Amino acid sequence: MSTTPGAARAARANRPSGFDGTAAVTRSLLGWGVVVGPFYLIVSLVQVPFTPGFDLAQHPLSLLMLGGAGWIQMTNLILSGLMVIAAAIGFLRAPDRARVTGWLVAVYGVCLVGSGIFPPDPMAGFPVGSEMATALGVSGLLHFAFGAVGFVTLAIAAIAYGSRSARLGERGWAIGCRVAGAVIILGFFGGAALSAGPAGVASLWLTVLVGWAWLAAASVHTYRAVPHPDAAGRVTTADGGPAV
Repeated sequence: MSTTPGAARAARANRPSGFDGTAAVTRSLLGWGVVVGPFYLIVSLVQVPFTPGFDLAQHPLSLLMLGGAGWIQMTNLILSGLMVIAAAIGFLRAPDRARVTGWLVAVYGVCLVGSGIFPPDPMAGFPVGSEMATALGVSGLLHFAFGAVGFVTLAIAAIAYGSRSARLGERGWAIGCRVAGAVIILGFFGGAALSAGPAGVASLWLTVLVGWAWLAAASVHTYRAVPHPDAAGRVTTADGGPAV
C-alpha cells in the first residue's frame, strides 16, 4: 500500500520532535572502541621498517618505545589508552547497563597510558647493541605490571560481558566473550613466560589481536543497544518506509 503525500506530511507533523544528545554522545564514545585497535596496530606497524634492528618475529611492539623515535610508540600507547577510556565511558552510559564491563575497560585504558609512560627493558638484542637485562629495572617492572593488570582486567571485562550476554539469552555472545577472555589472559602470561623467543612474541600478538577484536565487537554490540538520537522522529508510514 503506497503512502500519499498528504499522509506523509501528516506523519511528519505529528511525530515527536527533539534530538537525544545523550544517546548521540554515548554512541560516539563507543565508536572509539572500534577505532582504537586499528589505530594502535597501524601506527605501530608503520614504524617497523624505519626502526633498525626491530624484528616482528622476535620483538613485541612495546619495544618500539626504545627505538630512535620511541616517543611515537609512547604517544601511540597513551592515545590508545585515552580512546579505550572514552569507550569505557560509553559502556557506562549505555542503557543495557554494562557497568561492570565499563569499569574494567576503563582500568585497561589507564594501564595502557601507564605502559606508555614507562618503557620496557631491552630484550632479544633490541635496541641494537643492548644486552638482555638480567633483572627488571624500575621502568621495565612498571611497564610489565601495567601490562599484566591491563590484560587481566580486559580478560575479566570480556568474561563479565559474556555473563551479561548469557543472562540476556545471547548464547553465542556469551561463549565468544568467555573464549576471548581466556585467550587474552593465557596468551599474555604465556607470552611473558616465553618472551625471549618467537613463540612468546606470537602469543603476545594473539593476545593483542583478540583483545582489540573483542573490544571492537563489544562496542558495536553495545552501540546497537543505544537508541538512535533521532529515534523519536523516525516514524514509519503504512508501507513500512520512513516518513521523511
